[in-house]
Formats: sequence, C-alpha cells, structure tokens
Amino acid sequence: MGKTVTFSFSSSNYDGTEATESFSLEQLGIDEDMNDDKALEIAMEKFFEAWVWDKLNISCSIVIEEENACSTVDFQEEK
Repeated sequence: MGKTVTFSFSSSNYDGTEATESFSLEQLGIDEDMNDDKALEIAMEKFFEAWVWDKLNISCSIVIEEENACSTVDFQEEK
C-alpha cells in the first residue's frame, strides 16, 4: 500500500464545522518517490488549502484599487 496523507480541520467558532479525509499520494497526483521534502510540503499545503475551501464552500475575491497618481491635495496656509 502507498503513502497516504490525512487532511483535517475543525472550527472553534462554528460547532459541527469539521472534516477529515485521507488520500493516497497517487490520488493527489504526487510521486511517492519524491525526494524533495520542500516540494512535497508545498504541494501538500496547496492541496490542503483547496480541500478546505471546497469543504467550506468558500468563494471570495480580492480587489485592489490604485488611487489616481495625479490626485490633488488642498493645502491651506495659516496666516
């Protein structure tokens, strides 16, 4: 049998919001003989994040707006 990874989360803010699921590395498309621990860690983090977002049915967006670089500022001199 191949290597497996188990993902799990729970929420202390929302009762009953938890999940646990195990996957083989093969199911995740990861080579079991991968010798690069850092690459494996990064792959696991990405799979875990996607798994949690899917379980919680999270949808979000981030919008970054840039202010007009030519904006004017009113300065008043004290007399």
